[in-house]
Amino acid sequence: MELFDELRTLGVDIDDGLKRLMNNEGLYKRMLGLFVKTLRSQYVPIDFNADDCTEAIEKAHSIKGTAGNLSITPLYEAYNEVLTLLRTGRAEEARPILERIIPVQNEIIACIEKYTA
Repeated sequence: MELFDELRTLGVDIDDGLKRLMNNEGLYKRMLGLFVKTLRSQYVPIDFNADDCTEAIEKAHSIKGTAGNLSITPLYEAYNEVLTLLRTGRAEEARPILERIIPVQNEIIACIEKYTA
């Protein structure tokens, strides 16, 4: 199975992501590699400080934006929801979403690294 096929099985809208980059597959693959670096540097832990969510908000915003630009739909939707909850003072409601999405996020990272490393 090829990178794009595997990512599709994980819910990534490859066609939309490619369209955003004028169907340049090489550029899309490079951007996916950069996305992995973003995920690693902007990781939002489940046990973030609920009393001061500033850092979690910044990291979730970064992941959401990059995921949206690449049409990595499952992560975009989850981090969009996490961001909304954090910004409206409902941090505890964000934790179950992170618990659900982090395994998916790890699968997407592993998939991308398998083909781009």
